[in-house]
Amino acid sequence: MESLYELKENFKKIYFDNIKREGADKLFEYLENSDFFTAPSSARFHSAYEGGLVTHSINVYNRLLNLIKADYGENYESVYSNETIAIVSLLHDLCKIDYYEVSYRNSKNEFGEWVKVPFYSVNDKMPYGHGEKSVYIVNGFIRLSREEAMAINWHMGGFDLRVKGGSYSEGEAYNKYPLCVYLQVADMMASYLDEKREN
Repeated sequence: MESLYELKENFKKIYFDNIKREGADKLFEYLENSDFFTAPSSARFHSAYEGGLVTHSINVYNRLLNLIKADYGENYESVYSNETIAIVSLLHDLCKIDYYEVSYRNSKNEFGEWVKVPFYSVNDKMPYGHGEKSVYIVNGFIRLSREEAMAINWHMGGFDLRVKGGSYSEGEAYNKYPLCVYLQVADMMASYLDEKREN
């Protein structure tokens, strides 16, 4: 497993090799001043450990790049630029910045003694939703294209609470903007195939 330093350097290389948009440097500075590089990706499911969020973001980037290359071959950049691929994959979960905190619960150890055990709990300091919150944060620094914004906004697919509530907007977005589908599939593949789920 990579160290936190190695994960950050890997993310930084992908980020700056591909994202050249105005404001990209300020957005990276924001990430460095937040818990992005140490936060988990979830409280108890995929990558629920320190550095899990950056690990997940890199995994989604690799999955998305491979999916798009598989469909479009060597000419994939005529459909989706490397910048777009990096933006939507690396930044789709910025909604999880300052979202988790360490709490403690009582648990018996192997000797039958009660001890305090750390776990992640949710403390949403900006309850703006999920995908839409990521779009809001990213757009505060760099300008997203409409398709990039849609992909980030709807990356949760059927797990999105708006969809569970009966919204049909996700399906409309998927029909109009195929990048939404690619990002959602890449996110699922990273979450369920590449990352350890904590029980």
